[in-house]
Amino acid sequence: MEFYRTSPTHDLTYSDVFLVPSRSDVSSRLDVALDTADGSGSTIPIVSANMNSVTGPRLAASLARRGGIGVLPQDLHLQDLAESIRWVKAQSPRFDTPFSFTPETTVAEAAEVLPAVPGHGIVVQDAGEAFVGCIVAERLGTALPDARLGDLIHGDLPALEAEDVDSPRRAFDVMAEAGLDFAPVLEHGRVVGTLSRRSALRGTVYRPNVDAEGRLRVAAAVGVNGDPAAKARALAEAGVDLLVIDTAHGHQEGMLRAIRAVRDQGLGLPIVAGNIVTADGVRDLVEAGADVLKVGVGPGAMCTTRMMTAVGRPQFSAVLETAEAAREHGARVWADGGVRYPRDVALALAAGADSVMIGSWFAGTIEAPGRLRRDASGRLFKESWGMASTKAVRERFDRLGAYELARRELFAEGISSSSIYLDPLRPSIEDLLDMITSGVRSSFTYAGASTLTEFRERALVGIQSAAGYEEGKALPVSW
Repeated sequence: MEFYRTSPTHDLTYSDVFLVPSRSDVSSRLDVALDTADGSGSTIPIVSANMNSVTGPRLAASLARRGGIGVLPQDLHLQDLAESIRWVKAQSPRFDTPFSFTPETTVAEAAEVLPAVPGHGIVVQDAGEAFVGCIVAERLGTALPDARLGDLIHGDLPALEAEDVDSPRRAFDVMAEAGLDFAPVLEHGRVVGTLSRRSALRGTVYRPNVDAEGRLRVAAAVGVNGDPAAKARALAEAGVDLLVIDTAHGHQEGMLRAIRAVRDQGLGLPIVAGNIVTADGVRDLVEAGADVLKVGVGPGAMCTTRMMTAVGRPQFSAVLETAEAAREHGARVWADGGVRYPRDVALALAAGADSVMIGSWFAGTIEAPGRLRRDASGRLFKESWGMASTKAVRERFDRLGAYELARRELFAEGISSSSIYLDPLRPSIEDLLDMITSGVRSSFTYAGASTLTEFRERALVGIQSAAGYEEGKALPVSW
């Protein structure tokens, strides 16, 4: 990357910069490869943040199925974290994970998990997991809230046989011919997944992030306190593919000790560590044994660190400096936080990041943890919170005594509760991935790049005023 006809005199964030188009021979965004080289196996440069309100097993599986990787949060109890890893590993890389309910479940209960949106549906199974039927999600919007799901199933039960949909293109054609927008996929009468026509189409564009055994990849976080080495061993035994050693201030002795302790276990897994914002932080964490550095202090939507402490750094400059230092030390960088639009993801990659970590943007999706709620106007939302907030502290240290927990709560910071609304046009993480990767692929074509490496080399970055940034936004109303 190089700056276009300018040289920065101060630190920059994503809204301060823009990409300048270059001569290009890349004719289509579909000719662009988004594969990373950070050891995660990702075929798109997207990571979901290790936040309790963002990455649960379902979101991690959905993201890996489209080529990214999710980081399960450290606040889960170890046995729950290990079980979540095994659950992700058990999901199909080819078919969507079903939203499954019993016949006795009410419409109101199902609607807390899945909204009445097109292209989605639920599977009804009895207590023995025998297939009873399926219901398209839109039907939930017209049925009485106290109706039982079993009573909504009538007539023929549309389903696909796994052997008949042996490729995404074949699945799309079969569904189009049958006039199906959603259907369960059965194998010897057992439900192995679901498909929508759109998810079948996505299967022709995305490549899943799978391990050597063909299972979906998943990452998990550990903290620097307690016994991170023992926790890392347990997660490795559960099948985790990548370890993230995470704390708000990554350039500290506790982090260096934790990295060394995990490295010395010889687990053979990539180690991500952070958060940092300087080249010195890169050097010290890589020398301790980190393979990937997580970069960002304070840019997240749920983070109040900069306002509370004045600590942090504008994210574009932080990524630019740390990525250059990481390359010198044979390491990689994840840009963590601060992305609001697909353009910000592209700019983070131009600055040198191998992947971009997204938090609150993914919190308002069907797949994110938590139940769907409605506000007074009927809009759907999920709750989100910062990982240094009082709510997060309570979850992280719920096994401490009342006195020690109260001491930790006393100095909590960050937002404890925020309503993240579902985008009615993009309610699923997959909808957001379509939007993000489409924008990033187009950024590559404007730069004349067909790979992430080429994009980093060819990207021209200009510096703009606040007015220049506003000029680039679409008008929310007509003239």
